[in-house]
Amino acid sequence: MFSNFLKATDKAMVFLQKKAVSPLYIPKQKLHVAMNSTSPKVQLLHDLCKNTFTPSGLSSAPSQHIHKLCSLLDTFGPADVGLKEESPDDDQGHGFFGLNRVARWAQPITYVDIHECDSFTMCIFCFPTSSVIPLHDHPGMTVFSKVLYGSMHVKAYDWVEPACIKESREPTCPQVRLARLVVDKVLTAPCGTSVLYPKSGGNLHCFTAVTPCAVFDVLAPPYREDLGRKCTYYIDYPYSTFGNEAQISKGKEEDYAWLAEIETPDDLYMRPGVYVGPAIQV
Repeated sequence: MFSNFLKATDKAMVFLQKKAVSPLYIPKQKLHVAMNSTSPKVQLLHDLCKNTFTPSGLSSAPSQHIHKLCSLLDTFGPADVGLKEESPDDDQGHGFFGLNRVARWAQPITYVDIHECDSFTMCIFCFPTSSVIPLHDHPGMTVFSKVLYGSMHVKAYDWVEPACIKESREPTCPQVRLARLVVDKVLTAPCGTSVLYPKSGGNLHCFTAVTPCAVFDVLAPPYREDLGRKCTYYIDYPYSTFGNEAQISKGKEEDYAWLAEIETPDDLYMRPGVYVGPAIQV
């Protein structure tokens, strides 16, 4: 997965579906790696995932397995997967207020593929300051996310059920669907593992790097378009843009938003990174 990286202009070829970064842009910032890590944690995680997940999702006793996975992931740090933590001074001016003032969309996110099979994917995303993975979904998937270093803002929604869909007058988004805000906060390492489920926990989320940061993801099962697990991107609108209070069953208006499906953003850039952590015996 992500073996060939191209500019993110074609949804079918970007972000978790063999997605990639423009070959025309070669960033100067380098991913720092620690070459001598001997931690067995990543092997333990692989084995636990192998015994937990099937190609269709969780196996039996999901709560017990999820607790074990979270407990193990909670102990992970950068060195456990061959990474060296980056400091803001390593950011090479890639943030909005850096000396070079490079635009956000010119900053590549480094994707490191650790392991993928029919049942799950293990991977790492390394973010320079202010870089963004836009709002997207995880259809029929359970996802574990662990911030390894740095700070990341997470904004996540779940669909309101039954589905509430409205026709829009905007030519770029003919339909919008109501969603409820579940998460809107900054996660700073060390912190606990976040879990989202197929229909709860913030299945649609957006990541924004507050500082240089890295997040370890386990996706089960992996994205696979031919089985209906296609990554779709969205833009969110305030509830007041299309709504009325009669459609809110609980909470405040600020807790809801209208989401419209969009094409893969042209400013989503990724580049491949090489995994140099402990080898996994499959």
